[in-house]
Amino acid sequence: MIIERTEHWVKERLAHDTTGHDWYHIDRVRKVAVMLAEKENADQQIVELSALLHDIIDDKIVENEQEAVEEVEKFLNEQGLLEHSIHQVVSIIQSISFSKGHQLSLLEAKIVQDADRLDAIGAIGIARTFQYSGARNQPIYDPTLSVRGQMTKEEYRHGKSSAINHFYEKLLQLKDGLHTQTAKEVAEKRHALMEQFLDQFFQEWEGNA
Repeated sequence: MIIERTEHWVKERLAHDTTGHDWYHIDRVRKVAVMLAEKENADQQIVELSALLHDIIDDKIVENEQEAVEEVEKFLNEQGLLEHSIHQVVSIIQSISFSKGHQLSLLEAKIVQDADRLDAIGAIGIARTFQYSGARNQPIYDPTLSVRGQMTKEEYRHGKSSAINHFYEKLLQLKDGLHTQTAKEVAEKRHALMEQFLDQFFQEWEGNA
């Protein structure tokens, strides 16, 4: 079955990830995406495959995005997936990244992006933020580093920041950019938890808690 073979293929490639983009992240995103696809009457196979593959070409993980795309296309072709479906999956995984800022029109792309963004907020999102910052040698917090506003992709990826700044530069913005009503409802509690965490963090940072 193509889903099972894709699971195995993705697990092999992300087995040693320590940036918060490991197999367990992929599996969480897949489960939420499938749930959203059922509610939104979307193509579940396209959604599930895209969710499973969505980080395989991400430049946070791979050195050459184009080579990674070609590997995905080759893999899906070997599984017998129709050319039209391969094009859809590849288009989705190339378009949903926060750093690229694409406007999405395909329902399946919106669903996978919603699922991925939900995993970036809430308790899991907080944990992943500090794991990613540690992997990138960024501090927990540095008051001398200002929160960045509009950034190029290069600035977003490689400019100086901190784990705490990342909440303001990305995570707190995600709730208002979600597409599906179900995802928006799930996001409310997770967003509120991040705000509570930040309030507590700054109290403790100042020695007041």
